[in-house]
Amino acid sequence: MRKLTHAEIKATRKSAGNINDDERNPVYVLCDNIRSIFNVGAIFRTSDAALIKKLFLTGFTPYPPRKEIDKVALGATLTVPWEYYKDPVEIILKLKSEGVKIGVLEITDSKNLIWDFNKNDLPLCLILGNEISGVSKELIDLADVSYEIPMLGMKQSLNVSVSYGIAVYEIIRKISNI
Repeated sequence: MRKLTHAEIKATRKSAGNINDDERNPVYVLCDNIRSIFNVGAIFRTSDAALIKKLFLTGFTPYPPRKEIDKVALGATLTVPWEYYKDPVEIILKLKSEGVKIGVLEITDSKNLIWDFNKNDLPLCLILGNEISGVSKELIDLADVSYEIPMLGMKQSLNVSVSYGIAVYEIIRKISNI
């Protein structure tokens, strides 16, 4: 075994010019009141890697153009379709009217582990909440389903961008058999 060179890896990747040639995965992501600009950059980068349909930034979530986002996103702000909305309810109601299920990545009383994701929940908009307070009650009330990452240690949660990476790749794994 040997590590592939940057050139070898790059040769197998999509380019910014052909990023929209392939169909995107039927997953939308909504970030509500994410406070860390670096988390937003990481979410962009993971969204590019997972080829999600669209990223929605809402509330006080920072949005491009910002050099701090670009530093972490490494160009993903140019390859991930995204929009900013002040009010997350507006886009949630629009997506619901289009038949998109709304899911929250949050610890709720439904105890629905992300490992149990069901393809019947597609297309899906996965809502990520604030790093301290999580997804707001208002948005949980609009959700069709919740997903939880099991926490085996003392801490109650993971960093929002880390949680998103785990969740979106479990969803992509289930729908694409990778």
